Amino acid sequence: MRILLQFPEGLKQKALEHAKKLEKDGNEVFISASPTFGACDLALDEARDLKAEKLVHFGHAEFHHVDFNVEYVNYEIDAPLNLLPESLDRLREYVRIGIITTIQHIHQLEAVKKFYEDNGKKVIVGKPYGFAKMQGQILGCDIGSAATIDSKVDAFVYFGGGIFHPLGAVLATTKPFFVIEPFQGVIERFDSYRELYGKKRRAKILGSVDAKRIGILLTTKNGQHNMALATILKKRIEKAGMSAGILVANTFDFDSLNNMMEFDAFVNTACPRISIDDIDRTRKPLLSANELMEVIKIKEELGRIKA
Repeated sequence: MRILLQFPEGLKQKALEHAKKLEKDGNEVFISASPTFGACDLALDEARDLKAEKLVHFGHAEFHHVDFNVEYVNYEIDAPLNLLPESLDRLREYVRIGIITTIQHIHQLEAVKKFYEDNGKKVIVGKPYGFAKMQGQILGCDIGSAATIDSKVDAFVYFGGGIFHPLGAVLATTKPFFVIEPFQGVIERFDSYRELYGKKRRAKILGSVDAKRIGILLTTKNGQHNMALATILKKRIEKAGMSAGILVANTFDFDSLNNMMEFDAFVNTACPRISIDDIDRTRKPLLSANELMEVIKIKEELGRIKA
């Protein structure tokens, strides 16, 4: 069988090892060298160009159904639990704790839950919105396991590596938020990011009030492509008396976007995290669809465009 393997950045060092195992079974194996941002970003074009019979995607659970033979390998990682006792001091004033993690550590969530319950905490595990598959699991674009229990908890604990996933969750919640990073040996209070990103959000909205030409980002990635939204936004922008162009790419190169100097602002229809994580990478404001609507509303209130 001809197989294409795809790994996220954190697992690429395992690529050759897995390829050789499959080759020993008589398969013809290729390795995708492209970046991937999740199961919303499958290497389908590469697989089809190679005439591969299967794409094996490591590190993520299924995001949505695609018309191709895709095998998902979740890749469980056992993280050390030694920071849990230390976290009790940070959590001493909170009784109801919401716990969340990523798919790599979801198998450890029950152990985390039991630890806190054994130490007098009431632990609540939420359900995702739809893209994530497991209770307590969050994705960059699905923080439902946190947001759905925000009113029921006194504080949140994210257990896992990195800050990409908890950043999305902290911006969608209102309670004290703690990150236990077991690989770095760090326990961090994360609430300050709400104020920081709130200021950045207000700045890019106000910085777009005088915009006359808007570039709409449309990706071709399988789980992020949203032609319907891009078309709706273009019509709404033009109705408001501005000009709009739809900019198409698979992965957006921000240096290239910065060369499109005729645009006064950009609006994102791809991964929603682009409007959060990459706002400092463009010279012009990079808005979400909702932020664009706020800009248009402000323009209308100021009388700069017709309602």
